[in-house]
Amino acid sequence: MIYRHQQLHTGGALFLDRDGVLNRLIVGDYVRTPDQLEVLPGVPEAIAICNRHFKHVFIVTNQQCIGKGYITVNQLESIHRKLIDAIEAAGGHIDHIYFCPDLASSYSPNRKPEIGMALQARHDYPDVIFMHSIMAGDSMTDMRFGHRCGMQTVLIGSDSNAVIGSPKLVNFSFPTLLQFAKSLEQ
Repeated sequence: MIYRHQQLHTGGALFLDRDGVLNRLIVGDYVRTPDQLEVLPGVPEAIAICNRHFKHVFIVTNQQCIGKGYITVNQLESIHRKLIDAIEAAGGHIDHIYFCPDLASSYSPNRKPEIGMALQARHDYPDVIFMHSIMAGDSMTDMRFGHRCGMQTVLIGSDSNAVIGSPKLVNFSFPTLLQFAKSLEQ
């Protein structure tokens, strides 16, 4: 299902969730090793396309697996290295990966749907303007994060009930990141 009710903004920053958007979501668990990271089909190509349409491409990801003691920051960096290598092999790049290691129960201002990671990105990249940016993710947490920042939101995946149930939070919906990226070329 492709859902649109307005024009997509490009030229600003693209904020991407990781699990379920860039790599296969492990239901009920976490990606704990690089071997467990399965980059979704078309994602490296999609990032290369998005790099042509956005000034910056960031990953913003909650990683409470660190707070739970399942992996370390160094292990997360090894997982992200595998992801970045796959993206770069297709000619794409990620400007920065922001992650929140805090537990959901901590109510951290950096944990989505709170906007701490977006504020950090704007601090690190002063040319980021939220109203010209897009948040793409697979959950309503991601949509709330984008909405709270004043970004347009793109729901990636097949959760059509979320689109119908929350039209104010979801501006666009695409089954895959690649389909979203290809829509930018039209």
